[in-house]
Amino acid sequence: MLGTQLLVGMAEIQVSKEGPLFVCLGLGSCIGLAAYDPVARVAGMVHVMLPAAFADKPVDKPGKFADTGVSAMLEQMARLGASKSRIVVAMAGGAQVFNFGSGNSGRLDIGKRNADAVEEQVRLLGLRCLGKDVGGNQGRTMTFDSGSGLVKVRTVTSMERALCNLRGS
Repeated sequence: MLGTQLLVGMAEIQVSKEGPLFVCLGLGSCIGLAAYDPVARVAGMVHVMLPAAFADKPVDKPGKFADTGVSAMLEQMARLGASKSRIVVAMAGGAQVFNFGSGNSGRLDIGKRNADAVEEQVRLLGLRCLGKDVGGNQGRTMTFDSGSGLVKVRTVTSMERALCNLRGS
């Protein structure tokens, strides 16, 4: 599967075994979470849009929400042989792309709320986060080369830079 590119659109989850490049474009307030099991060589990425599913509505796309998307990605990875105990993750996004002035900005900062919600899911699920690039006011693109383990992030105004390596090397 070397050379395959998987685009992870908003509210989507992609998982694969052996080597594709995962790409999460346009992470403004959204969070991209890359995950990898180095033993099973199973990788995944979710593009989270909101912190939590709405209590009174059915969830048609689990990847849309932090509270359903992270665990749904892990379940899909497990079907390919991954073990939660070995999975390591990296995350990027969570910018405050809209400025509402002073006052209620903390409550309206969906980027921070998304980042906090994804971090909480990572903690609750016992995952180890090896790299994080969240916050600020610029959108990002996140890539995860599951063949090499390299996670990279770039913004409109900055060059692409290595965030971490999920293979640990």
